[in-house]
Amino acid sequence: MPVEVTWWGHATCTVQDSGVRVLTDPLFARRFAHLRRRRGALPPPAAARAEVVLVSHLHSDHLHLPSLARLAPGTRLVVPRGAVRAVPGLRRLAAAGGYPVTEVAAGDEVKVEELVVRAVPAHHDGRRLPVGPHRSPALGYVISGAARTYFAGDTGLFDGMAEAVGEVDVALLPVGGWGPFLGHGHMDAARAARALAELAPRAAVPVHYGTYWPIGLDGVRPHEFHAPGDEFARHAARLAPGVVVHRPAHGESVRPEVSG
Repeated sequence: MPVEVTWWGHATCTVQDSGVRVLTDPLFARRFAHLRRRRGALPPPAAARAEVVLVSHLHSDHLHLPSLARLAPGTRLVVPRGAVRAVPGLRRLAAAGGYPVTEVAAGDEVKVEELVVRAVPAHHDGRRLPVGPHRSPALGYVISGAARTYFAGDTGLFDGMAEAVGEVDVALLPVGGWGPFLGHGHMDAARAARALAELAPRAAVPVHYGTYWPIGLDGVRPHEFHAPGDEFARHAARLAPGVVVHRPAHGESVRPEVSG
């Protein structure tokens, strides 16, 4: 069965490989804090079905407790080391839902049925903001089954990225954000294309853009909301012409070609 990637918006994806569903950074809210979902319908209940959920870091748009509460009882959670201590609500949620929690650091591997999930470094502030201590790393993950799929989480471009991630077939790369300006530890479309050139997968899917936007800022640099996916594809065509870039709409699935 080919690998299938469904983008639900922001950093939330379902990667289906070898019959196993992997869900990344689930965020199923219409609105939270100062952000409102501006594009794409809320994901359906089926989006919360997975054998394992990968959480890249502790920011509330990546570790969103109300969204995790939508998971079926017993769903396995893989989170950065120290997450349970740093986010007491995660401990309570896991106990209430019967969610087994595995904490990992870069280099750790977790077996999930036919898949192996390897945690890799990310260049990002991984703590629970605004006041959380630096107890948890930000991570990416490489999901290995019929293909090797890299979910970058939230990260900046960093030295040694390709070596740390290793050889991959599909790269899910963040190309934007949820506001007009990207802070430290993020990639915009151009930097994500540079990362793509270094990683050299067969296929790529841009994520983490065009979903949430601060309330009241619709008229402030709106191209920063709408344009990153197209900009990434344009930069990728120049810097990594051998990589096929898929740009799914919210809720759309793609099946990247990973053999040949």
